[in-house]
Amino acid sequence: MIDLSYKPRIEGEKVVLRPFKEEDLSFLEECLKDPEVLKLTGSGADFDQESIAEWYSTRNEQTDRLDLAIEDRSQGVPVGEAVVNLYDENKHSMNFRILIGPRGRDRGLGTEAMHLIIDYIFNKTSLNELTLSVFEFNPRAKHVYEKLGFVVYSVDENDLEFEGGWINSINMKLTRDNWLSRKSTDDVR
Repeated sequence: MIDLSYKPRIEGEKVVLRPFKEEDLSFLEECLKDPEVLKLTGSGADFDQESIAEWYSTRNEQTDRLDLAIEDRSQGVPVGEAVVNLYDENKHSMNFRILIGPRGRDRGLGTEAMHLIIDYIFNKTSLNELTLSVFEFNPRAKHVYEKLGFVVYSVDENDLEFEGGWINSINMKLTRDNWLSRKSTDDVR
């Protein structure tokens, strides 16, 4: 098991990854209610404010996962979240996911946030790999993941029913060795 009880503050040029604060809730609600976020995460539109508030109020206490707010430095508000969770003991790996709401899109904030958290994980923990899943109808995200070194290892066919059709989920992984070797040649910047 990996101890992720310490919640760092990681500063980049465009974003700061940091523990959640109570005053973040209204900005996070905006992200979670956004139609594009709902589509790309395969989430339903039902929203229970009390449950969401409870969820985020407990993120900083978790020892088996790392949940960080993505704060846009130019606006000083959270525009999404970066999460490392679901430890796989056999592979010594964890799942990675990121969510960027409407205030944070199309400015490279998500790419920088991913770079920061991946670098943190592979430099501050002993994890061997990070895994993620991306829906087939999100080629833009898949391209960014590939740019950072993630590679496809399987596809879950017909994983999400969307607008009367079925969408595949593409499973990708990034190994510590791949990240560190790419970083040493500056391919990930």
